[in-house]
Amino acid sequence: MTKVMVTGCNGQLGRALKKLYDADPEYSYIGTDVGELDITDLTAVRDYVSGLMPDVIINCAAATNVDGCEKDTDLAYRINAIGPRNLAIAAKSCGAELVHISTDYVFSGETAEAPRNEFDTVGPKSAYGRTKLAGEEFVRAFADKYYIIRTAWLYGEGKNFVKTMLAIAENHDRVSVVDDQLGNPTSAMELARAIYKLVPTGAYGLYHGTCEGICSWADFAEEIFSLAGKNVSVERISSEEYKKRFPESASRPAYSALDNMMFRLGTDIRFAGWKDALREYLVGLVG
Repeated sequence: MTKVMVTGCNGQLGRALKKLYDADPEYSYIGTDVGELDITDLTAVRDYVSGLMPDVIINCAAATNVDGCEKDTDLAYRINAIGPRNLAIAAKSCGAELVHISTDYVFSGETAEAPRNEFDTVGPKSAYGRTKLAGEEFVRAFADKYYIIRTAWLYGEGKNFVKTMLAIAENHDRVSVVDDQLGNPTSAMELARAIYKLVPTGAYGLYHGTCEGICSWADFAEEIFSLAGKNVSVERISSEEYKKRFPESASRPAYSALDNMMFRLGTDIRFAGWKDALREYLVGLVG
């Protein structure tokens, strides 16, 4: 039986992975979160991994609060960079494969003519992006067998944009949403399915993993309301206007769309379109 250890197991992706691996008798899923394992502590990570001897480690743990990373950069580096380094060292010591989840924020987010692929030049503008890129670099340096998967605009079981919009719809008939930031809304379950299929291939390397299609946050909100049957109008505002209303918020990428080139060229794994994945997710919420 293949042992799969997942850090950050209580997050959206961790919960989606648990559903998949628990349903497959060929796998043993071991979930850990900060209560069981502090990934910033190298000794603790080494001891835990050597005692468990997993075949696969999937690192979903991260400091993802973009504004919080700007306010406490040291903490962001400990979780987003030192944590992956520790897991990479421990994975190598026991011969485990490491799957590390990264982000579109490793790119500058400047307007582009086409989605960013795995061979495009990175250049993060935020503390979150810089710390996540440092984590990628540590994984490359210390792990022997690794998959790095950059994703974006993730939603699943937990706090996310979709649930925020649905909550607003309960008490409001109008909402203001940024319309000049473009990306790929991605279902945590779609990403989990891709990881589940990718790991057995041994096709190590860097991947972009998002649902297909590009939209703005305002487009995303409108589709949520439409599919959920909510009569809420969306006021499309600029990032500049949003910054005026929330001056302490960190900068977000204007263009963070990713191209799943490595999945497309190197595997037969494909992601659903973002609207189809959103429809499946909403059906699951109601059902």
